[in-house]
Amino acid sequence: MNYIWSAMLLTALVCGFINGTLPDTVNAAFDGAGAAAETVLSLTGIICLWTGILRIAERSGISAAFERLLSPLVKRLFKNAPAKAREHITMNIAANVLGMGNAATPAGISAMSELDKANPHPKIPSRDMATLMVLNTASVQLIPATIIAIRQAAGSASPEGVAAPIIISSLTGCITAVTAVRLFMRGRYA
Repeated sequence: MNYIWSAMLLTALVCGFINGTLPDTVNAAFDGAGAAAETVLSLTGIICLWTGILRIAERSGISAAFERLLSPLVKRLFKNAPAKAREHITMNIAANVLGMGNAATPAGISAMSELDKANPHPKIPSRDMATLMVLNTASVQLIPATIIAIRQAAGSASPEGVAAPIIISSLTGCITAVTAVRLFMRGRYA
């Protein structure tokens, strides 16, 4: 990745020098870096908030109650997953459904780790592992909080205006992804 970024930066500088726009290129690079830093700082608060809420939910037993609520769905989707993995999967799904973005990552990593321990074929992902990956990637978001926060930080006149399209597209993507895993991994690596 370092080589790619270095090559892109060097190419931009060389092109700027050749075209006589080197000062504009350098200024644009600094402006972009400043905008990236502002975006990261504006999102840090919401990510910390959601991560803290997830940790409180785990320690207070709310995650266990949520797991019982989602257990029929999680058990159906993750037939061979151990109980500890299902708990992490439930928290990952909850974080994704609430649009918590990066706050879902720790639960997803923990769930994948537990699924890997139960995987009989270490070099080949199990169907449960593949299902978790696609569910996490194409997650259904009922409340796209992170996207709304990004749009608000960018000065959008209607930051919540993307909620309905996000719900529809994420639900469609999720159903398609889980169906694809079921079709392509049918009978293999269960």
